[in-house]
Amino acid sequence: MTIRVIIVDDQAMVRAGFAALLSAQADIDVVGEAPDGRQGVQVSRTVHPDVVLMDVRMPEMDGLSAARELLDPPPGVVHRPKVLMLTTFDIDDYVYEALRAGASGFLLKDAPPADLIAAVRVVASGEALLAPSVTRRLIADFVERRPAPRKNPALRLNGLTPRETEVLELIARGLSNQEIAGHLVLAEQTVKTHIGRVLGKLDLRDRAQAVIFAYEAGLVRPGDAKG
Repeated sequence: MTIRVIIVDDQAMVRAGFAALLSAQADIDVVGEAPDGRQGVQVSRTVHPDVVLMDVRMPEMDGLSAARELLDPPPGVVHRPKVLMLTTFDIDDYVYEALRAGASGFLLKDAPPADLIAAVRVVASGEALLAPSVTRRLIADFVERRPAPRKNPALRLNGLTPRETEVLELIARGLSNQEIAGHLVLAEQTVKTHIGRVLGKLDLRDRAQAVIFAYEAGLVRPGDAKG
């Protein structure tokens, strides 16, 4: 099945380069592009892509605002693509807020081409892309400095079973499904089932939001390492 992608970036050369790279893949089809967030939302609602590559900083409407419109659409709009944020910066306020809004992850613009291609495939498959070298540090940094001003998320952990809580903690520490399965001596399919239940009980969209929730709930602390 072909992955339908649109590219939203205010730099024409960036759009052209990404489009050429992705279009060369047999399983990826670039179906549209836009120079700002407002037009990106319009294009997305016209062509219904699977994945939107969204630059963070743009004129007219930035990537965060556009991501929010796509991921929390008005009544009557049923299409919700996966959103992969693109950023030039290692640590960026907008990236954290985009993850909380439901974006499936982010990628640095200077990442190797193979990483961009892999990122599109990962996000399209329904997984969240958490760049190992950056994302856990970014989330931990912002959760530590700016805890969410909402109902204490720790209370919501009470609805999870001990095993589900354990799985959530390992997700937040950056382990893959395969690594979680090995750590807990479970079948990988069983891990996927647990993750689905965790997301459902906590009303979270994906793995990225699960990581943020675990930090906000105090299940893991900034600086906790993988493993």
